[in-house]
Amino acid sequence: MESGDPLVSIDWLNEHIDAPDVRVVDATWAPPFMTGRLSGRASYDQAHIIGAVYFDINAIADPDTDLPHMLPDAVMFSSRVRKLGLGDGNRLVIYDANGVFSAARVWWMFRTMGHVDVRVLNGSLADWQAAGGEVEDLAPVAVERHYTARKRADLVRSMSQMRGHSTSGDIPILDARPPGRFDGSAPEPREGLPSGHIPGSTCVPASSLMTENSQLKSAEELKPLLEGFIDRPVITTCGSGVSAAIIALALARLGNWDAAIYDGSWTEWASDPDSKIATK
Repeated sequence: MESGDPLVSIDWLNEHIDAPDVRVVDATWAPPFMTGRLSGRASYDQAHIIGAVYFDINAIADPDTDLPHMLPDAVMFSSRVRKLGLGDGNRLVIYDANGVFSAARVWWMFRTMGHVDVRVLNGSLADWQAAGGEVEDLAPVAVERHYTARKRADLVRSMSQMRGHSTSGDIPILDARPPGRFDGSAPEPREGLPSGHIPGSTCVPASSLMTENSQLKSAEELKPLLEGFIDRPVITTCGSGVSAAIIALALARLGNWDAAIYDGSWTEWASDPDSKIATK
C-alpha cells in the first residue's frame, strides 16, 4: 500500500544520494513541437545529477504502435530497466531537468509495473545545482540487476475502456491540457489533430498544479484545485499521456494513489474518426 508524499525535496536527495539502495533516474523529455529546449538526451549529455541514468520514454515504449511513448509490456520494461542498472529493492528518485514534468510520467510507469518505492524530485536540475548538488556529463557504468515487473492493469485505461467511461460517466476524467485546447478554441500542437475533449471530461490544467518554478504545489495548495477527486477513482488524460501523470502525482500527494491514466490520451482519441469530440 503506497502512502506518504510521492515527492522528495532537493535537500532529501542531497542527504540520501550516497545510500546504497538509492538510484537517481533522469527522465527529461521535451515535446517535439516545443522549440528552444534541449531534447532529453541532449540535456542529459550536457549535465545530469551525479550517478543518474537516463530513461528515454520514447525508447522504453511499445514498439508496435505509432502512438508516442505508449507503455510497453512488462517483459520489455523489465529488460530495459535491468540494463540501466535498476533493480528490485532500489529506492528510485525520478527527475526532469526542467522541473516536475516528464518525471511524473516515469514515476507512473514504474508504479504501473509494480515498483512501489519510487518518488519524484520536486525541483529542476538548476535547483539541484543551486543547493550544492553535484552534476556530471558522463553516464555511469551500469551493472545489470534483476528487475521484476508485474503490470497493474488498474492504473491504465485503453480507448475502448474510455468510450465506456465517457458514455456512462461512472469515473471522473480529468484532462491536463490547457483550457483552449480542451474547449476547442486553441489548436492542438500535433499536426492534423482537432482540439476539443472527451465528452464528460473536466479540464484540470497541469500548469494550475505547478508553481512558477515548475515544482508541484503543496498539498494545501492542491486540495482546493482537486476537491471532489481526492477520495474516489479518477482517470487522467492529456495530449500523449505525459502531463496527465502530473494530475496523478498531485492526487497521490493528497492521498489518492490509484488514479489511472488513459495512455493513448488525446492523440489516440482524436485520431479515430469514430471518436466523439466535445467543445463545451
